[in-house]
Amino acid sequence: MAHSTAAASTLLLPVLLLIATSTLYGAAVDSPLSPDAAALLNLSAALTDPSGYLATHWTPDTAFCSWPRVSCDAADRRVISLDLSGLNLSGPIPAAALSSLPHLQTLNLSNNIFNSTFPEEIIASLRSLRVLDLYNNNLTGLLPAALPNLTDLVHVHLGGNFFSGSIPSSYGQWSRIRYLALSGNELTGEIPPELGNLTTLRELYLGYFNSFTGGIPPELGRLRALVRLDMANCGISGEIPPEVANLTSLGTLFLQINALSGRLPTEIGAMGALKSLDLSNNLFVGSIPASFASLKNLTLLNLFRNRLAGEIPEFIGDLPNLEVLQLWENNFTGGIPPNLGVAATGLKIVDVSTNKLTGVLPSELCAGERLETFIALGNSLFGGIPDGLAGCPSLTRIRLGENYLNGTIPAKLFTLPNLTQIELHDNLLSGELRLEDGKVSSSIGELSLFNNRLSGQMPTGIGGLVGLQKLLLAGNGLSGELPPEIGKLQQLSKADLSGNLISGEVPAAIGKCRLLTFLDLSGNKLSGRIPPELAGLRILNYLNVSHNALEGEIPPAIAGMQSLTAVDFSYNNLSGEVPATGQFAYFNATSFAGNAGLCGAFLSPCRSHGVATSAFGSLSSTSKLLLVLGLLALSIIFAAAAVLKARSLKRSAEARAWRLTAFQRLDFAVDDVLDCLKEENVIGKGGSGIVYKGAMPGGAVVAVKRLPAIGRAGAAHDDYGFSAEIQTLGRIRHRHIVRLFGFAANRETNLLVYEYMPNGSLGEVLHGKKGGHLQWATRFKIAVEAAKGLCYLHHDCSPPILHRDVKSNNILLDADFEAHVADFGLAKFLRGNAGGSECMSAIAGSYGYIAPGTFSSQIISLYFLLHCWYTQLTVHTFPCYCPVNSLQKLFHLKGFYNVLFKVSFAAQCYLHYSNMLRLVLFAAQCYYSNMLRLVLSVM
Repeated sequence: MAHSTAAASTLLLPVLLLIATSTLYGAAVDSPLSPDAAALLNLSAALTDPSGYLATHWTPDTAFCSWPRVSCDAADRRVISLDLSGLNLSGPIPAAALSSLPHLQTLNLSNNIFNSTFPEEIIASLRSLRVLDLYNNNLTGLLPAALPNLTDLVHVHLGGNFFSGSIPSSYGQWSRIRYLALSGNELTGEIPPELGNLTTLRELYLGYFNSFTGGIPPELGRLRALVRLDMANCGISGEIPPEVANLTSLGTLFLQINALSGRLPTEIGAMGALKSLDLSNNLFVGSIPASFASLKNLTLLNLFRNRLAGEIPEFIGDLPNLEVLQLWENNFTGGIPPNLGVAATGLKIVDVSTNKLTGVLPSELCAGERLETFIALGNSLFGGIPDGLAGCPSLTRIRLGENYLNGTIPAKLFTLPNLTQIELHDNLLSGELRLEDGKVSSSIGELSLFNNRLSGQMPTGIGGLVGLQKLLLAGNGLSGELPPEIGKLQQLSKADLSGNLISGEVPAAIGKCRLLTFLDLSGNKLSGRIPPELAGLRILNYLNVSHNALEGEIPPAIAGMQSLTAVDFSYNNLSGEVPATGQFAYFNATSFAGNAGLCGAFLSPCRSHGVATSAFGSLSSTSKLLLVLGLLALSIIFAAAAVLKARSLKRSAEARAWRLTAFQRLDFAVDDVLDCLKEENVIGKGGSGIVYKGAMPGGAVVAVKRLPAIGRAGAAHDDYGFSAEIQTLGRIRHRHIVRLFGFAANRETNLLVYEYMPNGSLGEVLHGKKGGHLQWATRFKIAVEAAKGLCYLHHDCSPPILHRDVKSNNILLDADFEAHVADFGLAKFLRGNAGGSECMSAIAGSYGYIAPGTFSSQIISLYFLLHCWYTQLTVHTFPCYCPVNSLQKLFHLKGFYNVLFKVSFAAQCYLHYSNMLRLVLFAAQCYYSNMLRLVLSVM
């Protein structure tokens, strides 16, 4: 028995040990009732988490200290760090759950979509908090004035939200703060001088989209520990206070895009640690102070778009660490420092364009072989292009247009391996264009040499520029024939060779340049026929072959090019009938003038080659009688044939009958729609059709668009593509998109029936007689409403719809001036497969505008789509500037910032200057590709 008891005890011992171990382990694994675990689970439940990340990884059956994005104190196992950044979380910030984590030291909720006000309840609970990061959310309301009660805070980032009001003066009470970012909000008022009490602060960010009043508080000069001060684009004005000289530890000073004025403070020269200085886009006057020679650590100096004058000091060339020098759009005179590039061997970017500089180009700019961009256009520079610059292996962009440069263009310039842009237009350059076969760089994307004195034959080596997108050689003396090698330029989108002495025939190989949208060969000595291969340029918008010696007919295939919006065949020796189909139905006589052999359409009628009148007059009376009787007999025969034909037509009437497809209940029939098609009802004509206004029997007023006729060859495509597109558009229902009531069609014509907009298009209102009566608030409202309509097309339609022709004329206004996106005659759809027809990838739209979603036939970010079209719309809605057909006409003036000065003096613009400034800056950032990344990062 004892033996049995001992044996039982022996067997029971492992079981007891297992139970004890399990009990201890269970104690180590936190219960769901643990305060911190419960708080985290409550936090997860309160958040909208579309990816389900928290629900997947935060589970009660695991220790909460092992959960991802959670850190605990090793001693007492309490949560001290919570990082939920970038999880796309939304909803209000759960104050109750966060308040239940009293030991929290780091809270990072950045890069989410929280949309509440700041939860001030957490301030009383999170007394240990050291890091608070709420960057890039949608938080609103006022900044929490009680936040400095969290005295241990060293890092506070509230930027990238929609906080409004002023900065609380209490923010000057932190005693340990090292990082404070309030940028990218909608803050107003003056910058509180109490911020000068933050003596431990190392980084201060107040810029970007805030709209402060007043200037820089002199008290900020007490922040001696500050290494980075960013107050760019925040509305500050006045002069830079001399107290900034006390910021001897400052390495970065960004004050660009403000209204700062006066002279550049000489005290800045005492800031020896300064590496990056950006004072661009302000109103500074005077010259560059001599004290700046002491800034030996300077790597970036941006003073562009000010009113600075005088010479560029030679000591700029002695700054040993300089990498970026941008002085463009000022009033600098004299020459570029000749020693520039000698001491600064790391020099990468130099832009001194649009000043009043003279002299020759520095020969040592690329001494360190790191120069990437050199821009000096719009000055009065002369002399030749230095060999050191032409042979710079690191060079990617050289823009020296609009000067007085002379001599020949060095051949080795075209061989640089990294060069993408060459702009030497509007100079006095001469000699031959030396593009050697097999040696030219394939990376060159733009070659702009127009308005020089170049001569010699067009080189065959041009075919080696396989990456070329723009070829601009107009206004020179180039001769010889166009080499067929031009057909190798598969990336070419714009070619302007006008105003030269080029002879021979137009090479058929140009038809291989499938991405061409602009082709100008006017003002040369071209002869022969127009090659029908040009019809292969499916996205060509502009074609000009005027003032040559071309002969023969206009190829009928060119008339079928739906992408053409402007042509000029004038002053040649062309003959035959002008096509009257397709886009040619919308051109006028000036496009065909000066061709005595052309007839039809807009010119004199084409004559038949029948019996001459004089021959008829020489007949005898008997012959005339017999001829009349013969004609009478033929008339009877034709009448009989007509009866038979009528019976045949009656049998096929059903095939030709109109069909009305309605997308909602209509109180009119197809006959009512057809009654609108009268010349007196025409309210608009364009490349996508003729628009008629029509009153229906029930009192409704509609707009009827008659689309251009499609030839029988395209009938199959029309039946499949057009019908499918209209069916999709008919299902769209959105407040800011013009409703499509229905469409009527037969085998020859298509009619679209839209709701009528009594105030016409935005383009008519802006640039017509009504333009002066449209106030800024209405313009801005229209832009926002149009954006909502386009966002619906891009985001909420299936498949997404790309308009491809967004412009002010396609934004229609109802009786209340509410915007409606219209004209889908050229719309195409972005589909997931790559097997669409060729026309699906073609670029449609107005000349001067290419839909942003069609570049390189790639699916681009919808953010990019919205930014690009919004740039176009911003230009057209801007109230204090004339209408433009191209964004370049606005942004390539002396600087769009000059437009802002014009705006500030216009009555209605003055009242809304701040909002307009932000809108134009946004448009400019969208236009310039190197600024687009900045826009996206800020947003």
